[in-house]
Amino acid sequence: MARFLVLVLVLVLILAMAAHSSATWCICKEGLSDQALQKTLDYACGAGADCNPTHQNGPCFNPNTVRAHCNYAVNSYFQKKGQTPTACDFSGTAYTVTSDPSSSGCSYPASASGATRPVSTTTNTPSTSLPSGGSPVVTTPSTGILGGSSNGLGPSGMNTDMSDAGILLPKNILLPSIILVFSVLVYWWA
Repeated sequence: MARFLVLVLVLVLILAMAAHSSATWCICKEGLSDQALQKTLDYACGAGADCNPTHQNGPCFNPNTVRAHCNYAVNSYFQKKGQTPTACDFSGTAYTVTSDPSSSGCSYPASASGATRPVSTTTNTPSTSLPSGGSPVVTTPSTGILGGSSNGLGPSGMNTDMSDAGILLPKNILLPSIILVFSVLVYWWA
């Protein structure tokens, strides 16, 4: 009976750990050219990300680098899409992390509720439409600042990066699963 109670207690603890969700952010990959990062930034900003904080005088303008602005934009898009794994791909130029990329004065949202809605002060903003194929197409305003036509960076693009070996388990379920298997083995051996 005592073994059964210990096993139940271990299972309850494991389930409690598995149910705890950790925050997830999306950032641009290291080692990419500024040109590749700019295309990703343009796509994210044109497809619904709130890029206003990265504009001049915004809380996330500094550091004023393509990488920093790309990180904020892809994370905003990822959060607005409900942290769907495919919303942080951008044809292999972005990936998810569990450590907060926020910096002093610039807070990255960790959920859709933390993502602010874009505030437009001009009528010259990009628009997104869904053609018959279903893929978003970003149209560029006449200033050419944002967007780009058919740049292929949509989150539904194919990711050929196999560094995860095709395993797409949530990061917070692997350790509890190992503990569960170990606990069951110890229970049967004892």
